[in-house]
Amino acid sequence: MSIRAARRARIIACAAVLGSLPALVGTPAAAHDRAVGLDFLGERELPDAMAFQGTTVGGLSAIGYDARADTYYLISDDRSQTGPARFYTAHIDLGEDGLTGVELTGTHPWLRPDGTAFPPTSTATSTVAPDPEGIAVDPRDGTLAWSSEGERIVPSDGPALLGDPWVRRATTTGGYLGQLPLPPQLHTNAQEFGPRRNQTIEGVTFTPDGRRIVTAMEDPLYQDGDDPTPEHGALSRLTVHDTRTGQPSAQYAYPLEPLFATPPAGSTDTNGVSDIVALDRDRFLVLERASIYSDNDWKARIYLVDLHGATDVLGRDSLTDPAARPVRPVRKTLVSDLSDVPGLPRVDNVEGITLGPRLPDGRRTVVLVSDDNFAARQVTQFIAFALRDRP
Repeated sequence: MSIRAARRARIIACAAVLGSLPALVGTPAAAHDRAVGLDFLGERELPDAMAFQGTTVGGLSAIGYDARADTYYLISDDRSQTGPARFYTAHIDLGEDGLTGVELTGTHPWLRPDGTAFPPTSTATSTVAPDPEGIAVDPRDGTLAWSSEGERIVPSDGPALLGDPWVRRATTTGGYLGQLPLPPQLHTNAQEFGPRRNQTIEGVTFTPDGRRIVTAMEDPLYQDGDDPTPEHGALSRLTVHDTRTGQPSAQYAYPLEPLFATPPAGSTDTNGVSDIVALDRDRFLVLERASIYSDNDWKARIYLVDLHGATDVLGRDSLTDPAARPVRPVRKTLVSDLSDVPGLPRVDNVEGITLGPRLPDGRRTVVLVSDDNFAARQVTQFIAFALRDRP
């Protein structure tokens, strides 16, 4: 069986297990598909609980790069608990000798429209702090886009505490510049419709021309089926926004892999998208990250994803409605399983991916960052590759 046929068979098998997925249409190769590969350049780690400019460094969940300023932006998923919801700037040494150093250069809090920092979440005051997860640099002017997963706390004996996920625009010092409208299916509900808690907008990227912002849902909406398990994958969503208007212009189904191992009984371990970076208008590198958290066992895989030929599902309430037209998910090809990279000392909770500067030989670099969850048993690591991308 060919790799493509095997992939199609796996997706259809997933549909059978879930029981409610519609028929999935196979995806033809895009006319401009290219061979993509990654060559390992090195890894560096930051000290545990590193103090920097009055903050504790940790929870680094995404990374973006401003080529004009040679500056990296790192978002922390601290929900204003150890410090204000914030991001960092950094310089990373990359060259012929590989990845040789990482230096933080600044930090800024994210600001609300009134110019104040975010307080922590409080059920007593119905305050919802952001859950920062994605960050990207607008290639046209260097401003930022960042995502929050929102909140969904639905107790059995009291009112729900709900906060929508968002994608906001910001200055390079965290000032509020606006917020993108969401498709209605991505709004948080007390009922089991819309996104699950902590499984919403995880990744954000600009296309190289700056005309499109693309976001990635970590896992399925309630109405799109169950989370991935060792027995089956699932469908999440990629949403395309027009940068000029901010409006969503298209949306596509993304096929998630099954969980890589059997978790302990009662755990919530699953697999999901943790970040996305655009190679061009329609091709992306997508980072899937999974864990067996109790064992501190992590899996991170990078896929080449192509939107060509995929079904536009914008406005569609459910991807699993058997009465609806068939869904053609995005085309997806494994580029690297980090567990198989020679010389990489460990794979932690890798959550962020971006394109870095070009090497002297012309290849772009790809830089990853891990989220240590502010836990001593984990690490904040930076991993670099050289990208092979040829016609």
